[in-house]
Amino acid sequence: MVNMSDSLQPLGGVYSHLPKEESKIQNVPRYVSKFRQAVILENKLTKESMKSMGPANVEMPSPDKFLKKHSKEPKLSEVTECSKKCPRTCTCTARKPPVPKRMDIPPIEIHTKKDFSQTTVAVPMKPKPASVDSRKGDKQLLEKSGLVPKYILKQDYGEVPAYLQKRREEESKAQEEYEGFMREQKEQEAKKRLSDEERQSILKDLKKRWDHFHREYQCLPLIIDTFSKKAHKKRLEEAMNQLEKDISYFETYTIIYRPKD
Repeated sequence: MVNMSDSLQPLGGVYSHLPKEESKIQNVPRYVSKFRQAVILENKLTKESMKSMGPANVEMPSPDKFLKKHSKEPKLSEVTECSKKCPRTCTCTARKPPVPKRMDIPPIEIHTKKDFSQTTVAVPMKPKPASVDSRKGDKQLLEKSGLVPKYILKQDYGEVPAYLQKRREEESKAQEEYEGFMREQKEQEAKKRLSDEERQSILKDLKKRWDHFHREYQCLPLIIDTFSKKAHKKRLEEAMNQLEKDISYFETYTIIYRPKD
């Protein structure tokens, strides 16, 4: 590849014979982390010596101390002068009662007429009743087979268990308490019937209020061009409509209930 300087200068020029300085290649400095010393220190702190290859210098065992037969078996402690003088104590047995004296009268045994030999012989001779359920002679106890009536012979058979009776009583008691609470709530929230005099007086007051609003409505100007006048007219119309509904309700129904105060 031809350089740019060679193309500008002829090959046979004087400048080509001048000595040139050799350009040295400068290497880029190698990257060294700023945490290098901290990592080395941390590695040394956690490093355990003699973990993989064993200790560096170990004292070799003597050839005279080789492993001998029965050398690792447990041995009894040596008998000393102190142990010979101390009396032996046995903790395995308790102290036996003293030997009775010659003049002591032995206790008289209570004799019974029961023959224990007969009972011990008769009980094993009576096998438990069993039922054979296969042709090979396989049998099972008759009591556990379900072929003998067992539970129907109980005194409380067919009766309600005690825990169910207790649960039923608790449920009935809770139901009575709930009904009593609801009855009290209904009595508190019970409505009172209006008499004819009260109904007529309320109806009279409603008509008076309707006349008052109707008089104000008639006094409104013919031209309503402002926002306040429109709002006042709308408010009067709503009040008159509501009063008309109430008046018609009290005139239609003669029996009216109201909640207690």
